[in-house]
Amino acid sequence: MPTGLIVKALSGYYYVLPDGGGDPVQCRARGVFKKKGVTPLVGDRVRFAAAGGEGTVDEVLPRTSELIRPPVANADTMLLVASVAKPDLSMLLLDRFLVHAEHAGLTALIVLTKEDLLETEAAASGDDPIRRAKDVYGAAGYTVLSCSARRGTGLDEVRRALAGRLTVVAGQSGVGKSSLLNAIIPGLALQTGEVSDKLGRGRHTTRHVELIAHPDGGFIADTPGFSQLDFFGIEAGGLSACFPEMAALADRCRFRGCLHRSEPGCAVAEAAAAGRIAESRYRHYLQFLDEIRQTKRRY
Repeated sequence: MPTGLIVKALSGYYYVLPDGGGDPVQCRARGVFKKKGVTPLVGDRVRFAAAGGEGTVDEVLPRTSELIRPPVANADTMLLVASVAKPDLSMLLLDRFLVHAEHAGLTALIVLTKEDLLETEAAASGDDPIRRAKDVYGAAGYTVLSCSARRGTGLDEVRRALAGRLTVVAGQSGVGKSSLLNAIIPGLALQTGEVSDKLGRGRHTTRHVELIAHPDGGFIADTPGFSQLDFFGIEAGGLSACFPEMAALADRCRFRGCLHRSEPGCAVAEAAAAGRIAESRYRHYLQFLDEIRQTKRRY
């Protein structure tokens, strides 16, 4: 039985790209999946049967990772897109996405878009959000790139970083995700949306999940976005593991199970007080920790 990769899911159909090459085959999932409580996802490696141009998905092969919102399997990288202006850079939102990437076991790549707007926006106020982000997230171990789809600068570096990977794209609406993908993949023409001056955010332009072939190998998942950014499934005691710079210090805390708040002998709190952990990262960690604990009390 042939094997392939689900590259698109739409209206109950799964489009499977055969391993041997050729065009995607439109398939339905066998009823046995519903009985087992299994739903095929874009990114799944599957066994399928085809006849007359259509087919059925018969088996989903083991997954290496799974996201629910958006529904993508076997991703290994999260391309976290944030703009430096229109909308302004939000480190709070960046940290939310990074927690989800770490919890899912994905490698996070931060890409700052619209750097061409710095001349008229952030630079006028004396702020440099690119340098600020590189200082904060570089110290935490993340790669931070910047680019301008309009000017074509920084795109080669982003393209090289994604080659050979299965990447899911994340970021608030209006930051230029579709414009970035159009710029790094020749011939792609994803719909883009303008940012509302009144609301300060863009409108969603992607309606379904689809894998786009990277010109140098691998795939990029164009998705409607992360529809849920709360912390269901993450325990208070496990949150610090989603902050790499804190996880590296946790073994030095005096008490096991330290939540890094006000416990005596906490290596993480001491590092934050000494400036070895970015103030914004530690502040957001405490904010997320309170959110998790409050949610647990409610439910």
